[in-house]
Amino acid sequence: RFSVKTLIDRSCFETIDDTSPEFNNFAAILEQILSHRLKGQVTWFGYESPRSFWDYIRVACRKVSHNCICSIENMENVGSSRAKGRAWIRVALMEKHLSEYISTALRDFKTTRRFYEDGAIVLGEEANMLAGMLLGLNAIDFSFCLKGEGLDGSYPAVIDYTPYLKFTQSDEEELRTLGSSGSEGSTPENIGPPFITDENSWYNKCKRVEQKYRLALEQK
Repeated sequence: RFSVKTLIDRSCFETIDDTSPEFNNFAAILEQILSHRLKGQVTWFGYESPRSFWDYIRVACRKVSHNCICSIENMENVGSSRAKGRAWIRVALMEKHLSEYISTALRDFKTTRRFYEDGAIVLGEEANMLAGMLLGLNAIDFSFCLKGEGLDGSYPAVIDYTPYLKFTQSDEEELRTLGSSGSEGSTPENIGPPFITDENSWYNKCKRVEQKYRLALEQK
């Protein structure tokens, strides 16, 4: 939900493409959701080989009218299954059909159950809200190059949580206190020792807030 909101906000100021940090974060989050507790594929010899979420999408989304499944499969520069999945995310966004693809796949519960283990996000209640959240992206005109490094399937999808760190209500009140003490200290009547006291108090409060969010950032 946070990533969709930041993506929509950014689209008001610039075109969204592969260089946008907001899009890269959104794509990583969606890939992590679709890859959560994905079952491996059992071979004839009893070995389990890893799957990509594209293996699920190409089966579960074939009922979508005018789908891009065949086009993705026939891309010459996209070889690995993970790269095809990343290409599909970009094509679906440009076609403004990503929400339709996801909702169609999730409605096919038999296929979804076959591809995912118990406890997977797509099998939980949260999945029912996913398609609705993605509807807002239909208002954005995306522009992607399907031959760039963004489709390389060799690197994992890494989520950057730092844009979603928010101030709590108590911290906002503390920051308002800092602002008021700074404005009071700048008046001529407070020149002298009282101003020094206010300045020390302001500095100490700033350090406490800084330490608190530095710790939260390190944890994330």
